[in-house]
Amino acid sequence: MDIIRKYFPDLTGQQLSDFARLGSLYEEWNSKINVISRKDIEQLYERHILHSLAIAKIIQFKPGTTVLDVGTGGGFPGIPLAILFPEVSFLLIDSIAKKIKVVTEVSAALNLPNVKAEHQRVEEVKQKFDFVVSRAVTAFPRFVEMVRTKVSSQSKNTLPNGILYLKGGDFEDEISPFGKQVKVYDLQNYFQEEFFETKRLIHLTLKNK
Repeated sequence: MDIIRKYFPDLTGQQLSDFARLGSLYEEWNSKINVISRKDIEQLYERHILHSLAIAKIIQFKPGTTVLDVGTGGGFPGIPLAILFPEVSFLLIDSIAKKIKVVTEVSAALNLPNVKAEHQRVEEVKQKFDFVVSRAVTAFPRFVEMVRTKVSSQSKNTLPNGILYLKGGDFEDEISPFGKQVKVYDLQNYFQEEFFETKRLIHLTLKNK
């Protein structure tokens, strides 16, 4: 929990309380439904919560922004972002029902009214969003094809509408077809921990008519 305070010193009392509770909530639910590896549950705050919040180092979502979290797993990056941005609406989806059960239970325990969790595939989502977020669920070009039609054309934030994709390793080949539509942020510029040395955030601008 200290690691969250370190990088986000201006949290409200409610946000601090919610982030503090995430540890015990995920330990409890992970023991029933395994959504995070045992090794990673011990590093929950660094590898899952802070990693999710990296998006907030690049963009401060304006109130009224809508965000779709695709392949959310246990609720990342959606739940940490929803705590940080209570006036932003999040839809968290996953094709695995038991993962969405964990998301539903965690968000209900924290009483997060800005989170909706649904067991569905992205192809079934009908509405459009300002941003689609995800943590490397597949190769980037394939992900773009999956979500391209889910992005709204009306931008209201400092970054143009599109995809915010958390990814590690070498992916130059994956993003090269997108040219100037893509901007890559090195997370080691924002966080000191070794875990972030190879982690990046990809922003892809998508303009739909």
